[in-house]
Amino acid sequence: MTQGPRIAILGLHLESNRFAPVVGRDDFEAKLVLEGRDIVDDARSTHPRQPAAGTGFVRDMDEAGAWQPVPLVIADCGAAGPIDHDYLLELVARMRAGLEAAMPLDGVYFAQHGAAVSTRISDPDGLMYAMAREVVGADVPIVSVLDLHANVSDAMVEHADVLVAYRTNPHVDQYERGAECARVMRELLAGVRPQVGFIRLPLVAPQVTQLTATGPYADIIRYGQSRMDERVMNISILGGFTYGDTPENGMAFLVTTRGDAQLARDLVRELAARTWADRGRFVPRLTSLDECVRRAVETGDDPSRPALLIADVADNPGGGGRGNTTWLLEGLHAAGARGVALGVFNDASLAAEAHALGVGATFRARFNRDETDQYSKPFEAEARVLALGDGQIIGRSPGSRAGMAVDLGPTAALEVGTVKVVVISKRTQCIDPGYLESFGVDVGTARTTVVKSRGHFRAGFSVYFTPEQIIECDAPGLTSPNLANFEWTGFRRPIYPLDPDTTWTPPL
Repeated sequence: MTQGPRIAILGLHLESNRFAPVVGRDDFEAKLVLEGRDIVDDARSTHPRQPAAGTGFVRDMDEAGAWQPVPLVIADCGAAGPIDHDYLLELVARMRAGLEAAMPLDGVYFAQHGAAVSTRISDPDGLMYAMAREVVGADVPIVSVLDLHANVSDAMVEHADVLVAYRTNPHVDQYERGAECARVMRELLAGVRPQVGFIRLPLVAPQVTQLTATGPYADIIRYGQSRMDERVMNISILGGFTYGDTPENGMAFLVTTRGDAQLARDLVRELAARTWADRGRFVPRLTSLDECVRRAVETGDDPSRPALLIADVADNPGGGGRGNTTWLLEGLHAAGARGVALGVFNDASLAAEAHALGVGATFRARFNRDETDQYSKPFEAEARVLALGDGQIIGRSPGSRAGMAVDLGPTAALEVGTVKVVVISKRTQCIDPGYLESFGVDVGTARTTVVKSRGHFRAGFSVYFTPEQIIECDAPGLTSPNLANFEWTGFRRPIYPLDPDTTWTPPL
């Protein structure tokens, strides 16, 4: 009886904001590092902790028939700063040793993000793929999932056989794309030889323009999927992660066919040219901080107005933000905006103080007493402790972490004047209403809800808010969509929209 193909599983899940603090071993271990059998056991568990693309791959391989998983290491730090290069090399060495010890292998699967940078190099993902290719040789399939915010390098395309990117933003299809990778792997093992067309445009689309429900990115994603047929294995269109600030930045297009190189070249050229002609739509339209506060005051004062959601897009932990800027909190508090719920605010010291004081205690809350980041401005106000918790919740559906275990660390709900604030101890973006409602802050009755998130909240909070009720705030922060706020040093210039006169000609 055959035991099926031996498939190695490994990956680095890191989206690096070059302007955010460096992360290393302690940061990854605090978030998630799985090795060996723990990877497969977690993927098969009721509430997995690893990124869902790993879970989707394992479960689809299980359902398809016999196989031998060879789980090595998956390191996940979410969205953060550059990875310390020495720790990167340590991870790569562990992966190499695992691959070498596991040979012979029939395939390699990377549960990857694709937008990592280190303190020394701009393309850790390409480094990992090259390492794997060197170990397993030219004939062993290497398949990788990618976040649609990956910055795709030439090395990534060269050393992997097939790259499969998410198609939704907010990301609610990670599991499905992992499962797709399993099906792709089976095709390659059966003898299909993929041909890949790849183009990277000189276009850094601000993150708020990369939504896939409506807008220019949604349009090109849908058009790309309309071109799928039996000859085309996968079409991936990646918006990229602007704050990586690398030479690999730029909207990327990948067309993978079942053996038809000319079709891959023609179709990828068509998709890129179509997007370039539409580039003017990738300029963000934000609402000023003062206007956001004004609208929150009006919404609180007038019950007939629809509830409002303000996205603090410049302080998105899902893009490397610290999750603790105080501009909106301070402005809403000073204005006395009524019925405001704000979360989740990353401040472990403040949460610990609230836990020590207990529910019902009143005290002088000092936000950002410890942080030294340039955007972590202190703020103080009288507060009352409304609720306390350990921060262990399960992500709700709809949402990009639906059914997954979420650890916010010790958590406190505070009443700060007219604003209810959920304070957490482990930096993360506010994905769904459960991040607030698990601690007694009712989004359904709030007049204004403020979320520290760029776009992933849109799926989870859709149960309360239509797109017309959502505004994106132009406040300071590490993930500001206002690209003029940063000093870019890594991009290949010229690049649009930073350089409005940028030109591009489709390759022959």
